[in-house]
Amino acid sequence: METDQGKILLIDDDPFFLKVLSDVFLENGFAVLTAADGIEGVKAYLDNCPDVVMTDLVMPRMGGVSTCLEISRLSGGKEPVIILLTSMFQGAPHEHPVPEMGARFHIPKSTRPVDIVIIVEQLLERKKNRRIAV
Repeated sequence: METDQGKILLIDDDPFFLKVLSDVFLENGFAVLTAADGIEGVKAYLDNCPDVVMTDLVMPRMGGVSTCLEISRLSGGKEPVIILLTSMFQGAPHEHPVPEMGARFHIPKSTRPVDIVIIVEQLLERKKNRRIAV
């Protein structure tokens, strides 16, 4: 399938969850990069400049908050959409007016994978429209 939706970097230390999310994003036209922790994730970000970075909160070596903050710092003003995805959040996905724990967007892991894709598509569309409007 063509990868015209954009490039997403998924960072999570749970290989099964990473596989499930990778598959659903691939099926929906995304180019998918994966990393098992924040250190690998930051390197993958620098090597590939993805449109979206979605990271787990709790991981070995470098957790999600540090990963988000480091990617934001390294982005040089061209920050990707950064999303924290974790089982520590309850309720519905939500957006913060300013980044909280390194990310403006927080999604519980209990969210259906197809719904996560829809949220990412909407965030990318919104970012693209904002860029055009400026």
